[in-house]
Amino acid sequence: MFKRSILILAASCMMYSCATQTESNPFLTEFQTPNGVPPFDKIKLEHYEPAFLKGIEEQNTNIQAIIDNAEVPNFENVIVALDNSSPILNRVSAIFFNMTDAETSDALNELSIKLAPVLSEHGDNISLNQELFNKVKAVYQKKDSLGLTTEQQRLLDKTYKGFVRSGANLSAEKQARLREVNKLLSTLGITFSNNILNENNEFMLFVDKQEDLAGLPEWFCQSAAEEAKAAGQEGKWLFTLHNASRIPFLQYSANRPLREKIYKAYINRGNNNDKNDNKKIITDIVSLRLEKARLLGFDCYSNFVLDNTMAKNSTTVMEFLNNLWGYALPKAKAEAAELQKLMDKEGKGEKLEAWDWWYYTEKLRKEKYDLEEDQIKPYFKLENVREGAFAVANKLYGITLTKLNDIPVYHPDVEVFEVKDADGSQLGIFYVDYFPRPGKSGGAWMSNYREQKGGIRPLVCNVASFTKPVGDTPSLLTMDEVETLFHEFGHGLHGLLTKCNYLGVSGTNVVRDFVELPSQINEHWATEPEVLKMYAKHYQTGEVIPDNLIEKILKQKTFNQGFMTTELLAAAILDMNLHNLTDTKDIDVVAYEKEAMDKLGLISEIVPRYRTTYFNHIIGGYAAGYYSYLWANVLDNDAFEAFKEHGIFDKTTADLFRHNVLEKGDSEDPMTLYKNFRGAEPQLEPMLKNRGMK
Repeated sequence: MFKRSILILAASCMMYSCATQTESNPFLTEFQTPNGVPPFDKIKLEHYEPAFLKGIEEQNTNIQAIIDNAEVPNFENVIVALDNSSPILNRVSAIFFNMTDAETSDALNELSIKLAPVLSEHGDNISLNQELFNKVKAVYQKKDSLGLTTEQQRLLDKTYKGFVRSGANLSAEKQARLREVNKLLSTLGITFSNNILNENNEFMLFVDKQEDLAGLPEWFCQSAAEEAKAAGQEGKWLFTLHNASRIPFLQYSANRPLREKIYKAYINRGNNNDKNDNKKIITDIVSLRLEKARLLGFDCYSNFVLDNTMAKNSTTVMEFLNNLWGYALPKAKAEAAELQKLMDKEGKGEKLEAWDWWYYTEKLRKEKYDLEEDQIKPYFKLENVREGAFAVANKLYGITLTKLNDIPVYHPDVEVFEVKDADGSQLGIFYVDYFPRPGKSGGAWMSNYREQKGGIRPLVCNVASFTKPVGDTPSLLTMDEVETLFHEFGHGLHGLLTKCNYLGVSGTNVVRDFVELPSQINEHWATEPEVLKMYAKHYQTGEVIPDNLIEKILKQKTFNQGFMTTELLAAAILDMNLHNLTDTKDIDVVAYEKEAMDKLGLISEIVPRYRTTYFNHIIGGYAAGYYSYLWANVLDNDAFEAFKEHGIFDKTTADLFRHNVLEKGDSEDPMTLYKNFRGAEPQLEPMLKNRGMK
């Protein structure tokens, strides 16, 4: 997942703010550190608000200078000046918004809620500034005569469209209401996400009987014992809703009632009629988004969002998703029937339920492929997997990553690397933060502490919640975690290799349904036999993963893909349905979700990967955009065919991908960039084949 933490006007995001200047505030000047890295050892809670407010003041001054400039409006004195107008805000927002996800606290959460309406107002003050818009429009109207490069043309188009999409052409009355809507949305989204974090942290399943651990691997029990001890319950075992705990429990626990308990706790987050309930919040968000879309001239929020993507409109997306549904659901039903047969063999007379799927899938994997997760985990030591991802990037693009030991970090888990190109020039600094903790949101993401612009190189981070080390046993990843590490590093490469001249189009500042291409194509290398032999080494013996295990991994690649695709598709369709609404009066979001899934024919053994009350993606930038993972999956599978045709480390193909995708940011139309790499538009067949649908 990609998270944009530096918010810029061209992306029509709200700008962030605060005030009170203090001489020692590190955000008020360029960071006085090697490579300009964030001085986490000097940044304190009290620095954020003054820096935001000073940043607002600075940007307001810079914007007034653009307006007051008596010269004829041109690309440099309007568009570039605007692109460069918020250095303090860029610095503080990049740090603050990653910290609220990666290492938050009650004080930080309170501050984010306090600042949200202030920042929303600042963003609106810019995008609804008529004098500024007149300057932008003056440049835009003569764009064809300015002799602009393709990148400059792209930035100009994005900037102008950003103003229009933010309400610059609305009447004063509609602009006033839009301001109110934006302000309300800014705080509702924060509260929604905080509630999910609270739900994740508050659920604790303590087990105090050895027999209730039946089926669980020793390493997992040891980890659960350490978690219980840390929670003050030594002698017990603690299981939580974090992926690294919940998923292995569902895979291995023979205790069906406990599987049901942890599963239901997970799928009912935000839906417990308590202080963390999200039903009214998401209802208000969906209603306000619809109102915003209508103010801006669209019939529904999805068409407003999609007007700025590769897909362009809701009809295209729904046709795409419904087409895939026709392939995925039958496969999922066949898988369910196979699992039910396995249950029937046990003679208990039980019907397959959603909390059984992971457990019996593991049994079936063992039966069909003689493969269990525990057989391969010893070969996936976190550090080795990470080095494998780095080695792939080296073979493809010639880059190297070298660990830096004296860089300030915000938590001891964080590690830092310097990234250099083949010629020795620096490409950027790369941070990794891989383990779960109470102050960290679930999932995995990439963001920037500084974006690339011209000769200024980026500072990029990957954050995840992988399996933690236990005692003398290092972090041993599941296959899913291995692919997630490669995925997020793919986003990282997109941010690190970019070569653009302007912030507004550099790196991952691309349209939402293109941003997942670099991440998802990078996953393909993770399980290539040649690559596995580079990094998959037994953590105790150093033995390279044997061929028979590689063969089993490859044979089962399409195993359970009906389930995986169907749950993802269900979430994408749910997201679209919520944002396709043209009337939200009296809507009951839980009942609406059920109705929508029943209409699709979703079987009861599967629920959407994200349900409405904990669908954080549609709060964090993927509203009417969760389909992007599948849309980009068509791109990444088609793109990887080029590597398979010429060799997975073919230099010519790698150079084409680097120069036409990874370096280009949003400097050209994404389909143009893709065709420049591939020579044609993407085909659906490779995706269907790789998911076992054809």
